[in-house]
Amino acid sequence: MTSGYAPLGALLVSDRIAEPFLHDDNTFLHGLTFAGHPVSCAVGLKNIEIFETERILEHVTGMEGYVEQQLQALLELPIVGDVRGTGYFWGIELVRDQDTRETFSHEHAERLLRGFVSPELFKRGLICRSDDRGDPVVQIAPPLTCGRTEIDLIVGILRDVLAEAVSMR
Repeated sequence: MTSGYAPLGALLVSDRIAEPFLHDDNTFLHGLTFAGHPVSCAVGLKNIEIFETERILEHVTGMEGYVEQQLQALLELPIVGDVRGTGYFWGIELVRDQDTRETFSHEHAERLLRGFVSPELFKRGLICRSDDRGDPVVQIAPPLTCGRTEIDLIVGILRDVLAEAVSMR
């Protein structure tokens, strides 16, 4: 709601979930640390206004197919087992064997992600989250204002680094 400019918490529920609390004396007691702070609420309202005025969500929706197409091309690399996501939030799963989808041991994934992929992506200007709590995954979540030029740069850096990581399988 605030794009991280100010702390603000909120809770959204469907009508079906809310319905029992709309009658009699029923209440749903909850609290969010940053709920209702006037400065944060002002920032949130302004941020939502900017999202609407600049049509940010429409931009992301319009770009989603292009992003997916560019990232799916990474499946040409034998270390990429899956590419999944939506909008501007994607995960690239790394595998030891693409045909069998064999994954890495925890130690190997740690060396691969923390020892090479993460620092190399950072060195080349791409900040991603590498996660090895399950299958090793590189997560990308670019700014919602990115266009084709930035997406191409992101995918190019990913392609180069992952191509180098193939030898580490």
